[in-house]
This record gives sequence, structure tokens and C-alpha cells, in this order.
Amino acid sequence: MSAEVIMEELDTGEDGRKETSTNQPGYSQADSALLYPPPQSPDPVSTLTHLGTLLAGHDAPRTGGWDRRLDMGFQGCQLLGSTREPGREAHTDQSVTILHAKVAQKSYGNEKRFFCPPPCVYISGPGWRVMQDHLKEAGYGDSVYRVCGYMCLDSSSQSQTDTFKLVFDQQPDSRMFACAKSLFISDQDKRKHFCLLLRLFLGNRQEVGSFQSRLIKVISKPSQKRQSMKNADLCISSCSRVALFNRLRSQTVSTRYLSVDRGAFIASARQWTAFTIIMVEDQRADQGDFVLSEGFICYGCVVQLVCTESGVTLPPMVIRKVNKQHAILDVDEPVSQLHKCAFQFRDNPNAYLCLSNDTIIQYQAPSSVRDPSRVVLNDGSCWTIIGVEVVEFTFNQGFACIQTPVTPFPVITGLEVNGGGHVAMLEIHGENFSPHLKVWFGNSETETMFKSPKSLLCVVPDVSVFTDGWRCLRRIITVPLSLIRLDGLIYRTSFSFTYTPELQPPPPVRGAAGGGKREGMIEGGQEEDILLETIHQEFTRANFHLFMQS
Repeated sequence: MSAEVIMEELDTGEDGRKETSTNQPGYSQADSALLYPPPQSPDPVSTLTHLGTLLAGHDAPRTGGWDRRLDMGFQGCQLLGSTREPGREAHTDQSVTILHAKVAQKSYGNEKRFFCPPPCVYISGPGWRVMQDHLKEAGYGDSVYRVCGYMCLDSSSQSQTDTFKLVFDQQPDSRMFACAKSLFISDQDKRKHFCLLLRLFLGNRQEVGSFQSRLIKVISKPSQKRQSMKNADLCISSCSRVALFNRLRSQTVSTRYLSVDRGAFIASARQWTAFTIIMVEDQRADQGDFVLSEGFICYGCVVQLVCTESGVTLPPMVIRKVNKQHAILDVDEPVSQLHKCAFQFRDNPNAYLCLSNDTIIQYQAPSSVRDPSRVVLNDGSCWTIIGVEVVEFTFNQGFACIQTPVTPFPVITGLEVNGGGHVAMLEIHGENFSPHLKVWFGNSETETMFKSPKSLLCVVPDVSVFTDGWRCLRRIITVPLSLIRLDGLIYRTSFSFTYTPELQPPPPVRGAAGGGKREGMIEGGQEEDILLETIHQEFTRANFHLFMQS
């Protein structure tokens, strides 16, 4: 969809749509929302790993946002230097988070199978309030710093009627929330995979940016056959994210999603929560001290559902296959996308996870009279499971409002170190790279070379940049990696770089019999260290520029 069409909609509204503006041209409270996120309390600093993202087992986030670990990583680097960027303005971060399912059912003919669960958008971060304050100081009206969004499929053939207008509501935790509840893909679209496209605008028609979801696989209907490695992408794997919903008598209006609100599990008609499903060893799954198991989730396994945002966890449960409102106890095949399943509490085998109106309860299920390997369930204890993705875009405009869109958003997918010691190069793999990006290690800028839209090359700064007395350093130093555009826009990443010291004792000082001689030797050693360090840095730069020329 072209930007011109979007801009026109900002003034004219969307006639004929379910969610339209009934006011004059401009923005009303129904069309968009003011961004008033108050300053949030900092979370504890998290441990980052060498050349990578956070550990897979640490995927259960914490309160205060989807993933505050990135912000804290930059705040932790404030002590490393006095440079303005990027750590000293972490309190002006802005985040856009998209939640969506991994698969979508295709609609045939005139039917419309809306995506379930519906794609959701969260806007968070104190930087939105900073931007609002700047616009206020500039004399703009209230409508300027309102935000509106549009979501559609990433296809050039999309018409205006295929674009869903998002209406943002403010949540109790000060985040803004909206969901696209009427998106679908028709049988005219022959693609096997597609992405969702989110476009955000301010009230003065300024585009914030266009944000893309991860790939979504198109399926015709849930597979009832036993899954094999050929269809591994349809299986639910341990430590992946899932969503659960319950739909009575296949009625869309009766759909309820398993969600978490203020630390309690509820059934919501609008918002859904992404859970990390963990397969655990049964004998160690009590008292919260469970051992993670890798592989695909199979029926009969003991699992735990961990809220990826708050970290609250349901008790250990056995996942069971559901067929005709019966839980089958003797099935051990892999769990697949959009399968109907039930969750049997391990410590109470007769109890199953169930919803009653908007509350979550334990349903005491009786055994089948005809077949002892089956348990009779009620409507509220039959759940549909689906894999989901959480995509977060975090950026920082500092204290200057940047007028250009923040997208295309560079994404790092992998790191590769070449060389070592004082002559180390880091190759960064990803997407949407440009010559206008520089790589920063913590608060230290490094020489960066643009190789392609999928590759950047940079010099690894010496560890002495981040600490004094580095030759006697005996601790690991981890700094976050960020990308900064030439106009000062900071792109946060989930990657970090770890300096590991060479565990060798410092060289002994010779001729230490006399105090004056010892001091002289120390001063001479420091001068030699400085000279060697200068030679190493110059060699690194020369090596880098020779590589650029070649």
C-alpha cells in the first residue's frame, strides 16, 4: 500500500469499516491515543552472553515490558565512558512490539477466517513521552503527538479495504495496545509464506516507520496426521512461544485467550499472552526446580507454561490430545500447530486446566465408562495451541526529534569474529544494513565498513577502552552492541560482545630491591606498554584499511 493512500486516510477516515472515526477530519480519541508512559523503574541488569543473544533458557522475561534486558544493558555501560551515545539516553528508548501467530489458515471463497489469535501491537518506552514533550514545546496541538497505525499483508496488491486501522488503548502499565482482529488471507493469494506490515504515523502525518513481522506459514487446515521431520516447522518445540485459546462450538465471538493480568491467569476476549512452553523432566518438575529438555513437545510429556512477560508459571501439567471432547491418555505423537489439546495437572491427575467465564479453574474430569484410556472433558477444558512470535523494535532518538522514519530497521542475526587479541575483526550478519550505520561497542564507536545489505565489518575495540589497568584485568567484560545511524538514531540490539581475559599472572618487576629503582622500573614498564599498545592499534587500523581497499 502506498504512503500516499495512508496519508489520505489520516484526514478522511475509513468509511464502511467497523472501526471508523465519526468526527471531522483529524484525530479523535477513538482513532488514536495519546502516549503518556511515565518513567519506569529499572529492572535488574541481566547477564549477556559472548557473541550472542540471551540464553534460550532465559527466555521468560520479567515485569515492566517485553524485554527490558536491552535497556539495562545500555544503562550498565554508562560507567564505561562519558560519551553521549548510546548509553546515556537509555531513558528515551522507544519500543514497538508485534505479537503474531506462526501459521495462518487460508480462507476459501467468500469466507473470512480471521487470524487467530489476532496480531497485536504494543507501544512502550519513556521515549514516546519525551517526543511528546518536544512537540508540545514546539507549539503543536494535541493531535500531533497522537499515534495511529495500519496493518496489512506485505503484498503490493493489497487494497485499502484489506488494511486494518489500529485503535490504540492505554494499558494499566502505561503501554499502548491495539489488535488487528479482522485480517485474513484469501485463496487468491498463492503464497506459502507472508509477513505482516505495520505502519505507524503521528498526527501531523509524520511517518514513524514501517515494521515487518516474521514469516507466517499458510496452511489450509490443521493436520491430524502424525507429524514427521518433513513437517518439522508445524511441530511445537520445547522452549518456543505458544498461545492458547478456547472457542465454544466454533463460534468466533466465544473465543477466549489464556492471558495473564497483574500476575493472575485469566481468560480474555481481546488480549492474549505469549507463553514459553517448556518440556521438563517429570522427576525434577516440582518445587520450581525443573530441568529443561530439548526437542519437540509430544503428548504425554510434562510441560510448564511460563508467561514471557511477567515470568509467572502454571504448575507442571501433562499435555493430552483431544478428540471429540475426550482427552486421550495413550497418545505420544508430536504436538502440531492448531491441535486441540488438554492440560492435566501432574499432581492432581483428575484435574484439567479449564476456563469458566473469564476465570481459570481446575475441572475435575471423569473417566470414560467405555474406554479407560479416555477422559471426558467439558467445553472449557479443550484448548487450541499455536506457535507465536514476538518481534520487538527498540530505537532511541535522543533528545532531538528526528523527522525521518526510523525504518528500514536493521536486524542482526549473527556475529563472526576473525582474528584475535589486538587484531580482531567482527563481521555482523543481518538485514537492512546501509552505509549510514556505525557499530558501537557499549559507548565506544568503532570503524565500520559496509559490505552489503546483509553484512557489516568492524574493528573490535581494545578492552582498555572500557577499563583501566587492563593488563592486570582478571574479570570478564560484556558490552552490548548497537547500531547508530549518521543522524544519531540508535538501534538497540539483543547482541553483546564479551571480552575474556587471558588468565596469566602479570609479569614480575625486576630489580625491586630498592624503592627508587622499583618505581623507575614500573614507570619504564608503563611507557613500554603504551608504546606497544600504540603499535597494536595502528596495526589494527592499517589491517582494516587494507581489507577495505582489497
